[in-house]
Amino acid sequence: MLTTVMIGTCIAVQGEFVRMMENGRVLVRVGQKLISGRPV
Repeated sequence: MLTTVMIGTCIAVQGEFVRMMENGRVLVRVGQKLISGRPV
């Protein structure tokens, strides 16, 4: 499932959902990279 996360004040990343982290952030996979951010 595609999920969008914010990694800055105006930078959004969309990738494949990996998991929800304990601190409320979401981990997504973009290519081979894993990126965490605030869910949109």
